[in-house]
Amino acid sequence: MFSRNMRSAAELSCNPLLLRQLHKPKIGYAQFQVRQPFHNSRHMGRRRPRTEDPFSQPQIVTGPLSPKSLLKPLLFTVGVTSISLTGCVIWEYENLRSHAKSLLKRPSSWLNSHKQFNSHRKEDGQVKKWWNSLKTTEKVFYPILAANILVFGAWRVKSMQPFMIKYFCSNPSGRAVCLPMLLSTFSHYSTMHLAANMYVLYSFMPAAMASLGKEQFVALYLSAGVISSFASVLYKVILNQPGLSLGASGAIMSVLAYVCTQYPDTRLSIIFLPMYTFAASSAIKVIMSIDLAGVVLGWKFFDHAAHLGGALFGL
Repeated sequence: MFSRNMRSAAELSCNPLLLRQLHKPKIGYAQFQVRQPFHNSRHMGRRRPRTEDPFSQPQIVTGPLSPKSLLKPLLFTVGVTSISLTGCVIWEYENLRSHAKSLLKRPSSWLNSHKQFNSHRKEDGQVKKWWNSLKTTEKVFYPILAANILVFGAWRVKSMQPFMIKYFCSNPSGRAVCLPMLLSTFSHYSTMHLAANMYVLYSFMPAAMASLGKEQFVALYLSAGVISSFASVLYKVILNQPGLSLGASGAIMSVLAYVCTQYPDTRLSIIFLPMYTFAASSAIKVIMSIDLAGVVLGWKFFDHAAHLGGALFGL
């Protein structure tokens, strides 16, 4: 039996961003605050220019949402999920075939292959040695972490802000709707958001990969990211509520739900309150109940629809 620390449900957020519209602002999960510069040289004199927030004055495409707009996202979701599962099957087959070949060649040329392996190993660089020393779970986690950090850094480049908002934020009323459903899974703007999601992913990956294997885990993660994005898009279209969403929480919720259902008796704890433990089965029920309440009652704290969609897929 193993135990994993987990953060509270508040840290498993997709942190969506809803924009202000005209004179009646919408209260979103993380509200856009459009700041207007104030100049009054007569009374206040000149003010120092402040560093502009990338989201301070966003150029976001909005428009009416109709049920017809769901067709492309639906097809994209089915397509990405099918490609992920097909790629998983091919990947597993190739690994199995490669392993079988190595076993067949070993009896006849074991000594030669052993000598060649040792000679090549001496010439390996530091990076390759470090990579070979990693566990299988770490070899899957670090590329995901690197992709998220790369996108996180791109958010800090001012000239890339229009590109990032267009392709790395899921927006059902934007010009690009399908591709951001996948790319937004690797997109975080807040440091806390990125750190919390990566911590939870790192904590629950070993248990998930022990049951699924690396190939099925990658397929699960990519599929869950797109499916959770589609759940968010569907919810926004039904309520005619355009807005931006980003974050890996939908995919991570799928991993969390899978682990909690596969290992229901596992004892979990909140990171700041390690003395209080609870069963994994109880934890996922509480988290999904909160997200369901958020969807029904229209809460704007997090992207509850994306969380719920990812969790349902993980079950």
